[in-house]
Amino acid sequence: MAEIIEMKMPSPGESITEVEVASLLVENGDVVELDQPIAEIDSDKATLELNAEVSGKVEFLVGEGDTVEVGQVVCKIDTSFEPEVSDEKSAEPQAEEAPKEAAAPAALKVDAKATPVAKAMIQGNGVDAKKIPGSGSGGKITKQDVVDYLAGGFNTASELSGWGGSRDESREKMSSLRRKIASRLVSVKNETAMLTTFNEVDMSYVMDLRKKYKEAFKEKHGVGLGFMSFFTKAVTEALNAYPAVNAQIDGNEMIFHDYADIGIAVSSPKGLMVPVVRNAEQMSLAEIESEIKRLAIKARDGKISIDEMTGGTFTITNGGVFGSMLSTPIINPPQSAILGMHNIVERPVAVNGKVEIRPVMYVALSYDHRIIDGKESVGFLYKVKEMIENPAWMLFGGKEPEQVLLGL
Repeated sequence: MAEIIEMKMPSPGESITEVEVASLLVENGDVVELDQPIAEIDSDKATLELNAEVSGKVEFLVGEGDTVEVGQVVCKIDTSFEPEVSDEKSAEPQAEEAPKEAAAPAALKVDAKATPVAKAMIQGNGVDAKKIPGSGSGGKITKQDVVDYLAGGFNTASELSGWGGSRDESREKMSSLRRKIASRLVSVKNETAMLTTFNEVDMSYVMDLRKKYKEAFKEKHGVGLGFMSFFTKAVTEALNAYPAVNAQIDGNEMIFHDYADIGIAVSSPKGLMVPVVRNAEQMSLAEIESEIKRLAIKARDGKISIDEMTGGTFTITNGGVFGSMLSTPIINPPQSAILGMHNIVERPVAVNGKVEIRPVMYVALSYDHRIIDGKESVGFLYKVKEMIENPAWMLFGGKEPEQVLLGL
């Protein structure tokens, strides 16, 4: 029996009372299938998809950018309407019309993966949707994707005409995720005694090791061998030696953790996210690489859960993938420290009294001086440096094999 189903905003996580409608993935009046994504929702911790609870015709009661309380009705679905035959089942009839569509690139295809606002902008500017890379879930084209494409000047007669110059201005409301990030960063600066210590790491050994075994590693474990797993493993051993770096302040108490849940900062279309590798101290390099890959893909596709981004005890961020030479990373509260990796550059260094060219990475440890003393911060970072320059030490708790043999 046909009926009207009211869909309410589900709770994306504990303590979250309201969210923001980031984008509507279908239009009013569209007929959707059960579990089809119909909207993207921003909370202050993550971006999530809202899926249709039943099949039928959608009527939204909210719009893009609206703030919605958990439990509020966001749309109605009329189950008397049934979804049309999927594209896969009607591939042959559509193929006959393909030449006509190809001859008019300014017209938007009905099945183009774009938000309603993005579709309107594409149609209004006569843009071929195929040329716009989508950063939304599943490759969907968002409003910002269209703005970025038009700002790039790809439709101009000359590629030398510059990137804009119109002197126009535009305003966009900050997403709840971006607002939360901004608030947390300001609070860190205001509420912690943050300092940063630096060191340099000779990457020769790790790079040679990776070059020698990366093919065999990938064949055996099904995942690539990157630098992040080496640093994650080195960090877990250094945290064991300097437990205050793995601790946090709670009022007048210090909480020490007998485990290492390492947050790995990754860039996503929605901004910086920090998924957590649980119990990294128990993992092998292959297990660390697999888990980082799994979490990074989920973050990129907007599929990561709030639970997968909470509860870390220490964070690693790698600005080197963007070309950063040196930076002072900001602590991820309530943690007390964060390690910043940077790009690898060939530099002249003194080795046994001679100048040699070695691949060097500068590393930075930002820490809360209220709980971590200078001696501990410097010792921790130097321990990481030692284990990256001598990876075998990771097998022996940050000690040389001879020290383990002698019980030192």
